[in-house]
Amino acid sequence: MTKEPVVDVYPAGEPDYAVPPGETIREFLDELGMSQRQLAVRLGLTAKHVNQLIQGLVPLSPEVAQRLELVTGMSARMWNRLEADYQSARQRLRHRGDMAELTAWLAELPVSDLVRRGDLPAEPDDPRDRVHQLLMFFGVANVSTYRELYEAPALDFQRTRAPGARPGAVATLLRLAELKARDISCDPYSRQGLEASLDKLRQLTLQPPGVLLPLMRDICARNGVAVVIVPDFADTHVKGMTRWLSADKAMVALSTRHDSAGELWFTFFRAIHQVLKHGRSKSMVWIHDGRPGADPREREADAFARDLLIPPDQAAALDSLDGPDEVRRFADRIGVAVSVVTARLPGKARMRGKHAREIDFSEFCPA
Repeated sequence: MTKEPVVDVYPAGEPDYAVPPGETIREFLDELGMSQRQLAVRLGLTAKHVNQLIQGLVPLSPEVAQRLELVTGMSARMWNRLEADYQSARQRLRHRGDMAELTAWLAELPVSDLVRRGDLPAEPDDPRDRVHQLLMFFGVANVSTYRELYEAPALDFQRTRAPGARPGAVATLLRLAELKARDISCDPYSRQGLEASLDKLRQLTLQPPGVLLPLMRDICARNGVAVVIVPDFADTHVKGMTRWLSADKAMVALSTRHDSAGELWFTFFRAIHQVLKHGRSKSMVWIHDGRPGADPREREADAFARDLLIPPDQAAALDSLDGPDEVRRFADRIGVAVSVVTARLPGKARMRGKHAREIDFSEFCPA
């Protein structure tokens, strides 16, 4: 029989935090190496519902407690108690803090988009509940921690790369990417293995999205990199993001802002270069808008992606390509997709349409 964990009873001094039962679920998953999606299958719930349980966005019902008992071996009574303690602490904490400041914070974030997409529940929707939901969504205890972990990188991106970007939307996109990446099981990071896989990854440009994305994820996951594609928000200007989630796991996120598959591949290999070359600090976040950067490290990443996809000794021929047939023959000769070549051609000769392979992101991000 599985031994149940000891559940601490709050002491007389009231804590200034509320821990949802989802934290215990997360510990169970980490201990067994099980993904949220796998747990959802065992519980007979949707993956979205399990994700919201873990984040504390929806209550843990008695029915779910019974299912968790069967799957985890921990009694339904224990799960119900965790939920009751959490709701009690949550109710107490609702009366703390400066609600004027917290309500202003809500206006910075794309709350309606998160609700529409199902990342936040539709109800309850009063400001106090929304503040609590968003603190849980970002996994932080207060707004100042949110600003340090998510808004600071977003503001830096806005100042240096995309003056028109909304920091709150960029920060939210970064968090969504993290949450998706956390559910991807990865082997420990291997720089040597990732470098050895570059040619295989390049060859995937020739595959359709339904084939290439699972293969891309598998190759990268075997080398400690979780690759995710996240639906974009308005006013982010983000095409890609790179962040270390731990010392042994990196995240590469691609947004749906790309115009063509060729541009997406350039963003992907820029991000891979930053994983390979710029350390494993969790505080280091790279956010890309698809344009050449001023930072020497960004220019280095641009050159890496450009030269990997189209070797320098072949790139000289780009200027002389005349018409779709020559573009296709050139792409076949160097072993990449036509869209990769058209992404490098001068603006008026990009030859989009069927030759540039515009992306249907429903193939990458199925409903």
